[in-house]
Amino acid sequence: MSVTDYAAENRVRVGSAAALVVLVAAAAVALDLLVEAIVTVGFVERALQAATPIALAAIGGLYAEKSGVFNIGLEGFMVFGAANAAAVTWLLGGGSPSQADLWLAILAAVLISVAYAVVFAVLTVRYEADQIVAGLAVWFVGLGFGPFTAVVLWGSRNSPSIASVNDLTVPVLSAVPVVGRILFDASPLVLLTAVLAVAAWVVLYRTRYGYWIQAAGENPEALDTAGVNVARVRYAAVIFSGAMAGLGGAVLLAHAGSFIGTGDTMVNGRGWIGIVAYLFGSYNPLGAAAAALLFGGLDMLQIQFQTAGIDLPNRLVNLFPYVAVVVVLTFWGSTRMPAAVGEPYESEE
Repeated sequence: MSVTDYAAENRVRVGSAAALVVLVAAAAVALDLLVEAIVTVGFVERALQAATPIALAAIGGLYAEKSGVFNIGLEGFMVFGAANAAAVTWLLGGGSPSQADLWLAILAAVLISVAYAVVFAVLTVRYEADQIVAGLAVWFVGLGFGPFTAVVLWGSRNSPSIASVNDLTVPVLSAVPVVGRILFDASPLVLLTAVLAVAAWVVLYRTRYGYWIQAAGENPEALDTAGVNVARVRYAAVIFSGAMAGLGGAVLLAHAGSFIGTGDTMVNGRGWIGIVAYLFGSYNPLGAAAAALLFGGLDMLQIQFQTAGIDLPNRLVNLFPYVAVVVVLTFWGSTRMPAAVGEPYESEE
């Protein structure tokens, strides 16, 4: 599915989103809001960083669902990724970890998430466990695992300051006004996410394996008849979804610089928003990434309102991403899910 095809098949969705942007802009002008003070280069940078974990989880989740398995445990896998990244960074570098320690910790967090995802895949694909129940179990275990890990290592549900990833600066290009700071003096994890989003789109819509994933969720019988092992395709997609959600949690940790285990942990609903993002994006990795950017921007509005001197209660501004989720689910909840999602499949051989 190309970008043109996506737009053609989602005219109402794209048109409504465009209309929403126009209405927001018109309201800003009518209310004399300080648009230039809100939409700054810094705001775009922060929005991209906030969107990155959501986009990674969303891409992983849509792959699993495209194959016929609903991974509702994305939130839990993100908690695992964040907690494990913090723990490994601390264990490698102690009180002053280096950038190399942080990158090794991100890799370790992804590998550990893969191990967890293998267990989840075996339960849902091989033993046909209820996917909703299994996903909720992952979430609940993650909510306990994160704070427990923090207490064991640091004696508190929150970690001390650990390390945050340094920006990647490209000489000369980073000096270009506006674009330079956004694209060429940015977090490498944001750039990695953009590359992964494009690669995920190419694999899903331009490769034979991508067609297998889609067939496993739409018509597994036909895929089986063609001689492709449906279970293996689903295993790979589910494991990939866990790895991407774990990476999302690790990226969240790397941008924040410390682990927060209080409340719903530092993940704080981003895995659930990731599910909404790929529904809004119509199971398209690029659409999901764009939706994640929308939610990331809304999440960063609080800082911008304070900077612009707009007096709105923080509690109200913090609700913006969740209000957007409700709006998206209300108007775009009719997205067609894969026909065989949630249905176990057993080969007749």
